[in-house]
Amino acid sequence: MPSMPSITYSPAYTLVPTYECFNRCSYCNFRVDPGQDPWLSLAQARQRLAPLSDAVSEILILSGEVHPHSPRRAAWVQHLYDLGRLALDMGFLPHTNAGPLSRAEMAYLQQVNVSMGLMLEQMTPALQQTVHRHAPSKAPQQRLQQLQWAGELGIPFTTGLLLGIGETEQDWLDTLDAIAQVHQRWGHIQEVILQPHQPGQGQAWAGPAFPAQRLVTAIHLARQRLPADITLQIPPNLVDTDQTLWACLEAGARDLGGISPIDEVNPDYPHPSHQQLAHRLRGGGWPLVPRLPIYPHYDNWVAPALQTAVQTWRHRLSLQETQNPIDVI
Repeated sequence: MPSMPSITYSPAYTLVPTYECFNRCSYCNFRVDPGQDPWLSLAQARQRLAPLSDAVSEILILSGEVHPHSPRRAAWVQHLYDLGRLALDMGFLPHTNAGPLSRAEMAYLQQVNVSMGLMLEQMTPALQQTVHRHAPSKAPQQRLQQLQWAGELGIPFTTGLLLGIGETEQDWLDTLDAIAQVHQRWGHIQEVILQPHQPGQGQAWAGPAFPAQRLVTAIHLARQRLPADITLQIPPNLVDTDQTLWACLEAGARDLGGISPIDEVNPDYPHPSHQQLAHRLRGGGWPLVPRLPIYPHYDNWVAPALQTAVQTWRHRLSLQETQNPIDVI
């Protein structure tokens, strides 16, 4: 029997600078109103990061959005930078996802991030009349511009689709094609996430859970439409059965994303531990291995100081594989 390809995950911890967000997506379980959430201080962030073990490599800096014209915008971007610098100084690898940024803001944050991300979600403008009616920064062309700037700046990037928020299958294809075209020009898209909608207690919209079989279909389509060097990622805490998880892997998904104690975007669906994930995958014959938030072929894209941090982690993972060939998963 042929061996199955490895499935990857990123050992991660999420820092949320602020939950405040000027968007009001009706399916959101994350945000609070602007001005109603104190920002995470650097001292608080240091306190949270200090006890983390060497097994955690990625610090996901995941933020609500401060309005582009807010007088607090510059301070918010500086805070994102300072959190990235703190994570680097403490020996971790930062990855920031903070909504649409200007090109200058991206270039600034690039100095303290080994990779960055932004969900494209769906390219159809129809959602701006429904679930995105009160979410100005969900304009598809604005988000696509972010992917293009990331390519111009040479930022290893993660993007993805939200599934089951009122879009059509043709919308999936249009969104996948837009991602493929950007990647074909710059080659910077590491991963595309296929994230199924699962209802949470905090959302206003009463949309149903995305059907499991449609997720498998979406993965098949994504694997057909996207270049082969883009990895497909699915969130395992939003996939309810082992059989569905295995079917997703058979369809072409190869990564399970950042596994941290809490899924801040879907707090009603806790992340499994990597040990639990390994057990779930073992039944289907799939080996689970850790990865960094930057893929190896992008290592020389980042600044020399970041390259040093990345190589330190690559050496550490190599030692773990040698010393603990089973436990490393």
